[in-house]
Amino acid sequence: MRLFIAVNFDGETIGRIKAVQDRLRAVSRGGFTHPDNFHLTLVFIGEVHPDRVAAIRQAMDDITGAPTELTFDRTGCFRREGGDIWWIGLKRNDVIEKLHHDLADKLTTQGFRLQDRRFTPHVTLARRVVPEREIDPACLMDAPFKTGVYAISLMKSEHILGKLTYTEIYRRNL
Repeated sequence: MRLFIAVNFDGETIGRIKAVQDRLRAVSRGGFTHPDNFHLTLVFIGEVHPDRVAAIRQAMDDITGAPTELTFDRTGCFRREGGDIWWIGLKRNDVIEKLHHDLADKLTTQGFRLQDRRFTPHVTLARRVVPEREIDPACLMDAPFKTGVYAISLMKSEHILGKLTYTEIYRRNL
């Protein structure tokens, strides 16, 4: 099974992210993330045998964490051949940074091989984006907005009836 650890959002936050996504959709085409799949990935784990899920849950339980507040304050893109990945990003948050690093350390100690890339907290709005005209990232958001984070979730990624679906299989309150 394909797994990752994430922060999921309440309905109000999903609605605000979707409003930003809708502005992007109005000026481009691409593969837009379904709002049910909006999340902030803390650690991407990848393919895992079901027997290893208990070790991931233990790593999640072993870290210290506290509720925090995220501020979404910008949009941007990762440039890719064939279309860019557009995202909404966060103001720096030390609690989220620590959660990421502590989870990565615990999982690595447990023998999981994680991607070696810089942690850039964001929520993906769309992939393979081709703009119809030049996009000014600053025009996609009305103003920064905040949301509370009170839990982290172990998520399973799978295709169900041709649709990418993320399912929470474990939740740990902060």
